[in-house]
Amino acid sequence: MNNRMEQEKIVSIEDRIPKLKQQRKQKTNKRLIMFLCLFFILILLVIYFQSPLSKIAVLEVTGNSHSIEKEILKASGVEKGTGFWNLNEDKTIANVKKLKEIKSVQVLKTFPNKVTLQVEEYRRVAYAEKNGSYLPILENGVVIKSDAQSLPADAPILINWNDAEHLQEMATALLKIPKPITASISEIYHTPEKNDSWHITLYMNEGFIISGSVRNIAEKIKDYPSIVSQLKPGSKGIIHMEVGTYFESFDKPEENSGKTKQGEETDEVQG
Repeated sequence: MNNRMEQEKIVSIEDRIPKLKQQRKQKTNKRLIMFLCLFFILILLVIYFQSPLSKIAVLEVTGNSHSIEKEILKASGVEKGTGFWNLNEDKTIANVKKLKEIKSVQVLKTFPNKVTLQVEEYRRVAYAEKNGSYLPILENGVVIKSDAQSLPADAPILINWNDAEHLQEMATALLKIPKPITASISEIYHTPEKNDSWHITLYMNEGFIISGSVRNIAEKIKDYPSIVSQLKPGSKGIIHMEVGTYFESFDKPEENSGKTKQGEETDEVQG
């Protein structure tokens, strides 16, 4: 009985030896393959970092409408040939945001070697006229120096604004005015009166003039579209928005019927 058990054990071990050898061989082959893969990956990485592919080859700016691309790139400190993976994104963002017109910036990397600076500019809410030039006023109240001589078309022109406080208040008020109405404003004159140093006169693209105050114009002018819709076609005149709101026509009284005020027709308008 004991002899039979011993024989079975011996046979069992002999049968298992080839399987053990095969398993060890497979493990060895797997390790060798992993080692070779790792080796080749390291070789490829060394080649990549030593090649032009690891250097920035494409550098562009997007999102800028007024800022000059060359100035943004110069401020960023990033140049073609800079290491793609060595680029300090936080430092680049901080450098670009030093430009007065830049509100925010993102650094976008596209493998293998493209970098995009995606910027967002401060909105231009108006332009201050000074000696024939038009200085952009940003939504944060900052006035940008500019040598532009042509009339800007994307925001109202501020004329006769010499006080920084008044200018800041006007810029803040313009931010609160709906964009469609802002687009209708051509020029805004600072026309202080004896009892109101904040008095302003607005010239609209539709031919109307608005008389009002910086302090409440943002709220009052929201009724402008409704007021214009109530007027007769072809009517031109002054829309008073100081305290009450009423329309004063440019037409002579003899050509119109209705109440008159100082020789001009005056219509009460519901705001």
